[in-house]
Amino acid sequence: MSCVWPRTMPALITAFDADENVDVDAHEHNLSVTVAAGAGGVLLAGSTGEGPYLEPGERELLISISRRTFPDLTIMCGISADTDRRARSQIAEATVGGADAVLVMTPGTLVRNRHRHIIDFYRRIADSSPLPIFLYTVPNVTGYELPADSVAELADHRNISGMKDSGGDVSRLDTLSGILGPEFIVYAGSSKALADSADRRAHGAITASANYALPLVDSARSGDRRAQADLLEVSATVESHGVPGTKFAASLAGMQPGASRLPLQRLDAAAESHIAEAHQKMRV
Repeated sequence: MSCVWPRTMPALITAFDADENVDVDAHEHNLSVTVAAGAGGVLLAGSTGEGPYLEPGERELLISISRRTFPDLTIMCGISADTDRRARSQIAEATVGGADAVLVMTPGTLVRNRHRHIIDFYRRIADSSPLPIFLYTVPNVTGYELPADSVAELADHRNISGMKDSGGDVSRLDTLSGILGPEFIVYAGSSKALADSADRRAHGAITASANYALPLVDSARSGDRRAQADLLEVSATVESHGVPGTKFAASLAGMQPGASRLPLQRLDAAAESHIAEAHQKMRV
């Protein structure tokens, strides 16, 4: 499948209703807000989208709604699975729903830090997937950072198109400089590292902050240092409160975030005030 990968994509929040079911109307609204802000693509079911908490069938639901609502939108789907079987099942949902690619989180639990196991996992998944694979290293969630030499080894696979690196260590891109380009593209996933990643030939950005500060993210990922500084100021405040913080900030940008799935909990009034103050100071 050929695809023009957008430079900036929100790691879109997933809206749940009071009973923790996917809120279809709110999801459609959030897509509309995102597209109106200029996004040409979205990541669904990523970490910010509470992908590890999604149940069977919900990836397909989110993707199919998105594809029906915005047929030309580039859609990447997050895969959160510790086994080949679960990964393949989630990829099958993404395929039926109409995704353009999948972003596969490093497996953890029993194979964390067992690099060969993880490399082999990615190769098997890429061999069988009908969709292009993007590697996903997010150490603040998984407790494991995919080593640069493992990335280099996997980049040769015909069905592995790139990576989202959310660790924030831009020196890794220096190590990978020989493989970066149109055949293997890297999205920066850490809001603090977008401009530095751009200097090192990162293709673009997929961030939680694009839910509430997409223009700043788009400018920072193009190398704008002032935008990077402004983004860092607001994102540091928001991210200190985790996914619920991003959801509240997204509400300030016009989205309908709904509830989160337990054990994630709604912020208290002091945290919401803290985020609102930072958001109000944001320059776009």
